[in-house]
Amino acid sequence: MALVRKGTISMKWDIRKVTDDNKKEILSLRVAEEQRHFIETTEECLSEAEQWEEFRPVGLYVDGALVGFAMYGHLGDGKGGGNLWIDRMLIDADFQGKGYGSYFMELLIQRVLDEYGEQPIYLSVYPENTAAIRMYEKLGFVFIGEYDSKGEQIMQKG
Repeated sequence: MALVRKGTISMKWDIRKVTDDNKKEILSLRVAEEQRHFIETTEECLSEAEQWEEFRPVGLYVDGALVGFAMYGHLGDGKGGGNLWIDRMLIDADFQGKGYGSYFMELLIQRVLDEYGEQPIYLSVYPENTAAIRMYEKLGFVFIGEYDSKGEQIMQKG
């Protein structure tokens, strides 16, 4: 958990594993209407996490309130290697525009490096998702000229 002072207000930021205790709440998260084609639903994400043990689904909390969801992991390449991915990240529509996405991306980057060691981190993004691209670029991600299986452009940090 991170305690951050924003102006004169201290906020507690927390990344928690998805468990039976918070799963129903996680499933209630929704992005803004215009963002729905950019990311899978939390239902789809959790289904994938059940099929692929490499994924780590987590809830994103501010002062104890669930504000978002992310999923990350070290995904194998079938040859004994693999890459570290922040595969999904969303902030619920009711909490967008408050800087939560940027700060949680910073926390997620640190968390995955702490768990897996220093190495490049990958993510993918649709080219028309310009707000996300700006955020990722500010955090040091760059396009690498590759695409994932859904046509999203792949970005790398480190």
